Amino acid sequence: MSSQHQQPEYTEHLLHGTREDFDVVQQVILDAMEQLEYTEDDLFAIRISLEEGLANALRHGHQGDEDLKIEVHWYCDVMAVGCMIVDKGRGYDPESIPDPTADENLTLPSGRGLAMIRAFMDEVIVNQQGNSVSMKRYKARPSTKQ
Repeated sequence: MSSQHQQPEYTEHLLHGTREDFDVVQQVILDAMEQLEYTEDDLFAIRISLEEGLANALRHGHQGDEDLKIEVHWYCDVMAVGCMIVDKGRGYDPESIPDPTADENLTLPSGRGLAMIRAFMDEVIVNQQGNSVSMKRYKARPSTKQ
């Protein structure tokens, strides 16, 4: 039997809600991507999506409490990068977030994070409780422009 469709092996990090912890996990993931020759577009997409997901976990899930741990589960292989960010908050209904592109919402100070993640990632799932976001980006083919 072929093992071609094996589940990827996830790495787990438990983070405090600090810039330093966020930077460390982001750099580990980006380094893994660079080793596998992901494109600059892929690196940028993952950087922004992680930034937004971690900021949402801290700001909304943990109400700014930097001492509560945020879980980050991730993998990176030759086909895709997958990340799951889990906070200890009570969650929310993602459908209740107003459309950040609607004229009446353009000046709201928040509400764009999930929209940005969805724009940059190929797959995004928010769990039913609303305290976990899973995202995946497939590896882009390098440009052959000369």
